[in-house]
Amino acid sequence: MKSGVYQFLVGCFAAIGSFLFGYDLGVIAEVVASDSFKTLFLQTDGDTRSGTVVALFTGGCFVGAFLASYSDPLGRRGTILMACCIFVVGGIIQTAGVVIAMLYVGRLIAGVGVGFLTMIIPIYQAELSHRKIRGKITSLQQLFNAIGQIFATWIGYGCYMTYAGTGDSREWRIPLAWYVNPSYYLPETSAQIVPALFLGGLIFLFPESPRHVKHFAYTHSQLTLRRWLCDHDRAEEGLRTLAKLHAHGDINDPYVIAEYELIQAQIAEEHSQKSIGYIDLFKGWPNLRRTILVMAIQASCQMTGVSAIQYFSPQIFAQIGISTGESLLFQGVTAIFAFLGTAVCIATIDSVGRRPLEIYGCLFLCATFAVNAAIIKVFPASTPSTSAHWSFVALTWLFNFVFFWTSGPLSWSIPAELFGTAMRLKGVSWGAMTSFAFNTMIGQVTPIAVSSIGWQYYIVFVVCNLGNAVFFWAFLPETKGLNLEDMNELFRDHPTFVPRSNWVPSSHIDEDAQIYAKGEQGKAISVSQHVERAV
Repeated sequence: MKSGVYQFLVGCFAAIGSFLFGYDLGVIAEVVASDSFKTLFLQTDGDTRSGTVVALFTGGCFVGAFLASYSDPLGRRGTILMACCIFVVGGIIQTAGVVIAMLYVGRLIAGVGVGFLTMIIPIYQAELSHRKIRGKITSLQQLFNAIGQIFATWIGYGCYMTYAGTGDSREWRIPLAWYVNPSYYLPETSAQIVPALFLGGLIFLFPESPRHVKHFAYTHSQLTLRRWLCDHDRAEEGLRTLAKLHAHGDINDPYVIAEYELIQAQIAEEHSQKSIGYIDLFKGWPNLRRTILVMAIQASCQMTGVSAIQYFSPQIFAQIGISTGESLLFQGVTAIFAFLGTAVCIATIDSVGRRPLEIYGCLFLCATFAVNAAIIKVFPASTPSTSAHWSFVALTWLFNFVFFWTSGPLSWSIPAELFGTAMRLKGVSWGAMTSFAFNTMIGQVTPIAVSSIGWQYYIVFVVCNLGNAVFFWAFLPETKGLNLEDMNELFRDHPTFVPRSNWVPSSHIDEDAQIYAKGEQGKAISVSQHVERAV
């Protein structure tokens, strides 16, 4: 098996955690729209309660993302296992809910588990990837998110069409995970829980991140001689993992040696300084600049308006006279477009680059929201129009396709690669917390705003998408093809105002590999051949 294929498959398996996030994002639209759920939980303050059901999940994600920044001792795999266990507990509680408080608690706990997963998985993927396919592998996070949404929306649509108007709580309990009748639990399906059990149960069959192994070994090697010996073995494990990922286990491969020494050099430099805390993200312009970018990328992703559509599509579609059943059907098709968009992103991100996708994607999203706002204003539910309906639906599908081609995957891919090893957990955590904070806000505000101001709510996203495009044009540097170890230099030496910059990294990992090949084999290795073998 080619090294690149192996990395891709490991990345796919890890991305099952993002499947859970996508499933929860997609399933909640059907849950809060179901008759049984409304009867049980939304008879009083329905808009506020439905918003809280959504917001508590993303609030839990915020907490999980914060806690994940302290998970270094567990390793990337151990963190994934713990997150799966937390998610399963939350999934059981929310599905068995008979009062709104149980649903709140279950959503919060499940959110904590998902917060861990969505923060750690792109880091794990980025750290094990070859730099020339890193974008593809980290974009798998969003691909599996889209797959989760496909499962959620079509299961939800099927349950709605089967049980709507019957008063049967299976209308929303089956999509969440289990059917619960008044006297006993009957597990009819495990839509959420089975993937979590599968991921947690098998994650230790896959390699630990080579950068974490080396980083953790170096961090603890200064305590005692006994610990040093153990940690020396961990450093060797890092080399073996790199070899497995890039050269079929050959620890003497020139490219593996060159990358290993580049990682060693960065970690040695980072650990010559004091320990890293959250406050260090804001010390010095290089760190502050990265932190601002990560926060802006994640906030801008939420302010595209995608979460409002995902969470409350029935309410949004109702503004133009589309029924709940039709809107759930359309949401299922939307999820398919999301999958297709992410697939296109995976195919193009490492050739087109991150920067153009962010800029032009935001401009297109701005245009779709502007047109849809006009449609809702001119053709409200009181004056239905079939052509307006289909125009609105088609633009929503197109919006989702472009979002999942551009801003969606990049909101996780870019933050995972901007920080050095010592600051990566803290930096990505800060970005993820920003994402979930804005996500929580959108979840709480959207049902109230849709009811109160209707189409005018869309203007917020028109303005935000336009501002996002201008910001990324001015300040987002291109990271395509760079080593993770080049990022400290990038943000130290690259101009803050990006357009027309000619910056290039000082590291020469390909040239170093050629030197090692000459020294050990008497001839220069073709780096392009190595990359071809790998990817």
